[in-house]
Amino acid sequence: MGIRTRCETWNVPRARAVVLIAAAVGLLTRLLIAAHMRGPADVHIFRGFAQAVVRYGPIRIYEQPLPGLPVYNHPPLAGWILLGLNEISELGIPFGTLIRAPASIADFFCALVVFEIVRRRASLGAAVACGIGVAASPVLIATSGYHGNTDAVAITFALLAAHLLADRKAPLAAGVAAALAISVKFIPVVVIPALFVVALRAGRPVLLRFAAGFTALFALVWGPVLVTVPENLRENVLEYAGGGYRLWGLVRFADLFGLPDSFITFIEGDGHFLFVLACVAAGVWLARLRPAQLPVVVAVTMGLLLLLSTASALQYLTWPAAGLFVVGFWPGAAYSCLLGVTAVLGYRGRSAVRWNETVLHFAEFGWLVLAAALAAGVRAILAARPDRPGGPPAEEPQIACPRTSHPTGSAVN
Repeated sequence: MGIRTRCETWNVPRARAVVLIAAAVGLLTRLLIAAHMRGPADVHIFRGFAQAVVRYGPIRIYEQPLPGLPVYNHPPLAGWILLGLNEISELGIPFGTLIRAPASIADFFCALVVFEIVRRRASLGAAVACGIGVAASPVLIATSGYHGNTDAVAITFALLAAHLLADRKAPLAAGVAAALAISVKFIPVVVIPALFVVALRAGRPVLLRFAAGFTALFALVWGPVLVTVPENLRENVLEYAGGGYRLWGLVRFADLFGLPDSFITFIEGDGHFLFVLACVAAGVWLARLRPAQLPVVVAVTMGLLLLLSTASALQYLTWPAAGLFVVGFWPGAAYSCLLGVTAVLGYRGRSAVRWNETVLHFAEFGWLVLAAALAAGVRAILAARPDRPGGPPAEEPQIACPRTSHPTGSAVN
């Protein structure tokens, strides 16, 4: 009997069902971790935040000192989420489990969004692999199921906004998703200009619908806080620079190579805005050149934000995790596995913000892997045709051999 190449005939509904099942298994895994493990200090901190929101309300909380808790640096929608989770906890479900549910559920939907993005730019086989990669990502399981926080929710909305605008041609919904992204966690603000650039290039009607969706949701969520406590919101959220730990990226390498403390203090302080502007500029430039590659641009921009970040926290490793699967399966898998080990080892330590030498070395190598993945992403964006996503969202059966793909539609065995 001759040797046969093992290929499977896929169609879109079947492929989507496979990713859906994998995402459901991933969600169950995360929820089981949340239900049976205490989690890091953030779980206790969020419980304190929720109690403060109940006492002061999701608007006035920004002007409260909150003794025993860190600064409340979350955008307005987070307060309403905490209020809802606290109400649910009254039914007998532990708050420590509930606080990790939003990120876990977000990963479920993110796997589906990544599948839809990739299938328009590569084979169905690659799209299935990338969707499953998000569902099974070690770093996402660790940060969503164990840590919680809202980073994964914000990233999911950011990728969804790019997908709706560039692939689904639904600018109104895209604008709503974009506003939701920065209303949960402010970090996706770096991709908002790129989204507006693509909407502008698509024509005035698209721009108006996108802006209408964005403005309406932004006004609804942010408006009451901006009117009531604008200065507190600015200080707590808009100017928040992260913790001063020297654990990751540029700050870690500067400390490792013995650069002056004055330099490290600068890049952790006012200088970090320069890196944020660099991320915004890179996203706008790529979006202007290749508007059809907007989801990949968003993924690369969020990854660049972590690459240049001067703040250190294990949950920040979420920022590029799902997006790198949009770049390609192997970049996503390499990052997810390596930084997943970093996260697990970091959480097993005495504190999530006190990394031992082993964790620091894994993070250093992970930073280099992230840099290489982003370079591959930029090359793929620039190599793609400017007028199309890189492949039609075909509904007919396709032959998809086991392989990985880049956003341009080219495959790598």
